[in-house]
Amino acid sequence: MRYMNNEAVMKKMNSRKIVNLIFKGIFLFATILALMTLAVLFYRILSQGIGYLSWDFFNNFASRFPEKAGIKAALIGSIWLMAVVAPVSMFLGIGSAIYLEEYAKKNKINDFIRVNISNLAGVPSVVFGLLGLTIFVRALALGNSVLAAGFTMSLLILPVIIVASQEAIRAVPSEVRAASYGMGATKWQTITRVVLPSAVPGILTGSILALSRAIGETAPLVVIGVPVIIQFLPSGVFDTFTALPMQIYDWAKRPQADFQNVASAGIIVLMSVLLLMNSVAVLIRNKFQKRY
Repeated sequence: MRYMNNEAVMKKMNSRKIVNLIFKGIFLFATILALMTLAVLFYRILSQGIGYLSWDFFNNFASRFPEKAGIKAALIGSIWLMAVVAPVSMFLGIGSAIYLEEYAKKNKINDFIRVNISNLAGVPSVVFGLLGLTIFVRALALGNSVLAAGFTMSLLILPVIIVASQEAIRAVPSEVRAASYGMGATKWQTITRVVLPSAVPGILTGSILALSRAIGETAPLVVIGVPVIIQFLPSGVFDTFTALPMQIYDWAKRPQADFQNVASAGIIVLMSVLLLMNSVAVLIRNKFQKRY
C-alpha cells in the first residue's frame, strides 16, 4: 500500500525550491538594505561630528558660536533625567507585571487591563507629552523641571516595561513554582527567590531597551517646554534642565553648516550612551542566564 505518490511529489519539488529561493533572496535583500542604510548613517554622522569631539565640547555650555558650543548641560541634564526615569518606571513597571501575572485573577476586567497596557505601548510619544503637560507641569505645578520630565518619560516607557516583564515572568515554567510550593515556600518567597531571579534577564533586557527609548525621545520634552539652551547645571529634581535630544534638535534645525556638524557630534555622544546602556543589559542578561 502506497501512502505517498512519489511522482506527484517530485513534480512539485522544483516549484517549491524556486519559491524557497525567491523568499530567501527577499529576506537577504532586506537584511543587506538595512545594514547598508545603517552603515551610511554611521559614516555620515562620524565623518561630520568626530572632529568636534574634544574636551571643550564636553565642558562647554551651549553657545551661538558653533566653535564654542558644548554639550555639558545637556549631558548632565540627561543623567538627571534618567536618575528619575529609571527607578520610577522600573519600580512601577515590574511591580505591575508581578501583580498582573502572580496575583490578579483571570477575569474580563484584568484581561481588559492587560490588552490596554499593550495598546498603550504603541501610542505616539507626543500624546504622553500632552499628558505630562496637563498633569505634572500644570496640575501639580512642577513646571519644566527634571521631576516633571522624568514622570512624563516614565509614563512613556511604562507600558513597554510592563509587557516585557509580564512575558519574562510568564516564561518561568509552572513546574518551578510548584516545586517551590512543594518545599513549603510562601507565594512571596516563591516570587522573590524563584520567579524573579529566573525572569531577571528578560525583565532587564526590556527595561534597558525602554530606558534607551526614553533617553533619545524629544517630542514629550518639547511639549512640556524643556528649554534647549541653559547656562547652568541642575542641582536638584525641581530645577530646569535640558537634555541631549533637545540640544541636538536645536543644533540640527539651525541653518549654519557648522551647527550641523556639532549636531552630529552630539548624536555620537547620544549613541555612545545608548550602546553603553545596551551593553550593560547584555552583560547582566548573560550573567543571570548562566546562573539560572
